[in-house]
Amino acid sequence: MDDIDWLTQLPEECISRILALAPVKDGCRAAAVSRTFRSIASSDAVWEARLPSDIKDVISQSSSPSLPEFLNSLSRKDLYFRLSDHPLLIGTGNTFQSFGLEKESGKVRYMRGAKDLKIVWSDTPQYWRWEHDPQSRFGVVARLDHVWWLEIEGRIEARKLSLKTNYAAHFVFKLTEEAQVFERKPVKLRVYSEGDDTQEPKQVLLEPPEGAPTQIRERQDGWMEVHMGEFYNDLGDDGSIIFNLQQLARSPYQGLIVEGIEIRPVN
Repeated sequence: MDDIDWLTQLPEECISRILALAPVKDGCRAAAVSRTFRSIASSDAVWEARLPSDIKDVISQSSSPSLPEFLNSLSRKDLYFRLSDHPLLIGTGNTFQSFGLEKESGKVRYMRGAKDLKIVWSDTPQYWRWEHDPQSRFGVVARLDHVWWLEIEGRIEARKLSLKTNYAAHFVFKLTEEAQVFERKPVKLRVYSEGDDTQEPKQVLLEPPEGAPTQIRERQDGWMEVHMGEFYNDLGDDGSIIFNLQQLARSPYQGLIVEGIEIRPVN
């Protein structure tokens, strides 16, 4: 009797637990070689265990009033893959976040839209403008017209993220032709736990010279992103993680378009 035959003799509850703990791709492989595994691997019990425990509460915050009923009607497997492929927009008014799952691990990922960030002077139209952008998942983005002091800060409660998980924060942005100062003046980036802001910032040019090493990456959605920093989420229900971008040198900053800050697991 090979290993698969032996495993199929286990109680269904045991097989269900094993498959729920296994990586998604391993569960799919097991389903391909055994009819017993195939039935259990698609069950709600397995996929419910892969979903965050607060998934119903997250779904209830959907920005679309009709979407929670639809999502809750899906099988747990279909819900898992929908949230992996199509992040859920949550929030009200113009203050939006997006919630999704990493397909391979089921770990939670979040993105805070520009309206959900603290942007210094963003309530002053002569410095920042809020405008519609069809390329943004949030619709509304922040466009920098002119400031001498640039600072953007976001935060997220640790309990919203997957526990015991390494995360990275990414600043998502675009630059216009007026943004020449970002070729010469690096911005300072920090990621730290609330109450522990001793970490030294790293400095990055948002528009590095052609051919120079860079941490700027073009995303599939047409935006650019820069790696802000990483953290290990072991705070449980306590505390928040803070993400900060700033440049206080007296220069006329302009031409920056902010979509938000994305927090996703490190593979």
